[in-house]
Amino acid sequence: MNLYSLEGKNAVVTGALGLIGREHCRALAGAGAGVVVTDLDDAACRQFAAQLREESGVSAIGIGADITDAATVSRLAEETLQHMDGIHILVNNAAINDMVEDPVSAVEASRFENYPIDLWRKCLDVNVTGTFLCSQVFGRHMAEQGRGSIVNIASTYGIVGPDQSLYRDESGQQTFYKSAVYPTAKGAIINFTRFLAAYWGQAGVRVNTLSPGGVENGQSPHFVRRYAERTPIGRMAQPTDYHGALVFLASDASSYMTGGNLVVDGGWTAW
Repeated sequence: MNLYSLEGKNAVVTGALGLIGREHCRALAGAGAGVVVTDLDDAACRQFAAQLREESGVSAIGIGADITDAATVSRLAEETLQHMDGIHILVNNAAINDMVEDPVSAVEASRFENYPIDLWRKCLDVNVTGTFLCSQVFGRHMAEQGRGSIVNIASTYGIVGPDQSLYRDESGQQTFYKSAVYPTAKGAIINFTRFLAAYWGQAGVRVNTLSPGGVENGQSPHFVRRYAERTPIGRMAQPTDYHGALVFLASDASSYMTGGNLVVDGGWTAW
């Protein structure tokens, strides 16, 4: 079980204040890693880092950053190295996902034919360009030190197309359409992972993808039931269901794995 220990290692988690981002931080801290909590809200990052220190007793710092800005990402790395002895793990978790409550989720606005180009660009900027910049800056450091693990968070929608029937209400009316940009961005992340794995393999930097399924988080009972019926395990994921997979990819337990895509989706993509 020592293979799964992250003691003596430090991890940077982007999008760390989201539902799953917080759980990624807790999983890494629980395995012994020092954690850098980063998201847009600096004060909230620092507050959650303090909570992590209290919960796990590990070293944790919070640093606000906009991962779409190259200069800001470089400053994030510099500040991290002022507090941490090396960077060994990067979890590229930050992402934008269309939500039902967003204005774009109105059925007509979310149709592919009508989808706004500014939202397309914004999503690609965060989900793809942000992952590129963080990998470039932190991965360079890992390559120079001769070891490291990058975990890119994708999605089942990076593997298969959205089932638009899920987004119908109980009367069968379409409430919104899942947009093209999220599957496009997550599909790009999966192949970007392969590029980095091949590029940095000889430098001791492993790069893998974790593709989670849908997480239960206040959706309507109708949606939760429909999703569960579509899943072999028969339920949506809980926020903690990805702890083990993330620690596996971050740790020496996966030392011979790079360029892979670990799908943890309750069997969603199995049929």
